[in-house]
Amino acid sequence: MIADALLHASVWLAATPTPTPSSGPSEDQVTPGVVGFVVTFLVAVAVVLLVIDMVRRIRRVRYRAEIAAKLDAEQAGEQSAAQAAEDDDRA
Repeated sequence: MIADALLHASVWLAATPTPTPSSGPSEDQVTPGVVGFVVTFLVAVAVVLLVIDMVRRIRRVRYRAEIAAKLDAEQAGEQSAAQAAEDDDRA
């Protein structure tokens, strides 16, 4: 009984043909086509625009920080000059 089952299984496995390999995927399965190109192009344009905007914003923040530092230095200079004048008046 077991021998018959093994014999039938071996005949069944031997009778199953092996698939022949295909010549490869078709061109439609490999290339992205026009839609893929358009999507990639739009993503690239969006990235370039975001980088330009980011550089502009970083530059603006840096210039504002420089101006704030100059104004703070001027205020500190004016305050020290005012204190020096008060000290001279007291003396």
